[in-house]
Amino acid sequence: MTVVHALSVDVEDWFQVLNMAHVIDRADWERLELRCGDATKRLLDLFARRGQTATFFFLGWIAERLPKLPAEVAAAGHEVGSHGYDHRLLPELGREGFAQDLARTSTILRDLTGRQPTAFRACTWSVTRRTPWAVDELVRAGFTIDSSIQPIRHPDYGVPAAPKHAYRLLGSAGELLELPPLVWRVLGRTVPVGGGGWLRLFPLGFLRAGLRQKERAGEPGCVYLHPWEVDPDQPRQALGGLRGFRHYVNLRQTERKLDRLLQQFRFGSLATAIAQRGDSWRAKLPALRASELLG
Repeated sequence: MTVVHALSVDVEDWFQVLNMAHVIDRADWERLELRCGDATKRLLDLFARRGQTATFFFLGWIAERLPKLPAEVAAAGHEVGSHGYDHRLLPELGREGFAQDLARTSTILRDLTGRQPTAFRACTWSVTRRTPWAVDELVRAGFTIDSSIQPIRHPDYGVPAAPKHAYRLLGSAGELLELPPLVWRVLGRTVPVGGGGWLRLFPLGFLRAGLRQKERAGEPGCVYLHPWEVDPDQPRQALGGLRGFRHYVNLRQTERKLDRLLQQFRFGSLATAIAQRGDSWRAKLPALRASELLG
């Protein structure tokens, strides 16, 4: 059986990423050039050429300013998920603010596409041990699939003890299916290869190895990227040091590497990747209590 891996796009613009937060104020977002619409359409064209589908996690802020884009994504056969309203970290929002953020973004996306989003990804993977309440708020808001927990150690995010494969995350309000971004287990280490800066930095062979490892286990991997990563001509900022490297490294290679990947593996939305294995597979997935994993 051919494994369908999950492909995902976090629809945010170049000035909204965490690496820009120290040089671009949110109050200035409205005056900056909005470029993710054209970049997202390039991804739509590429996916159509290769016969692949994906989940597009939209910021509500972007959807409000480019209202035709979510509907165009849905009409092309892709899943529209929520990325929150304006890329705020969950600890910054707090529990009540997060609930309001979810409701606001879901209303925007439902009004534009006619469909209630059921897949969620937190900005900058900010479902962590600081935000164990996020699971219950997601369940209460009608989400069934989450892809917000990086099973790695990183200075800005990550839950190293989290499973590296799909699992059920149990809260007091109900259950989420968690599909973490792809990692490659090699020489006893966990190497993040699922996308973003890792896709641009590492040889494509690392990502291939991670996906093939998943296929041998009979389970889907989850790959992600952002529209700004196929926009090498975006306005440049003096980020300096590691931030500048992480944001700008190999931007001109992203689309080419992604195209090669699309020709070698089968991809679909998160919902498709999960559904392919059937209810019996899902029922057998490990069940972890959010209070224990994230508490």
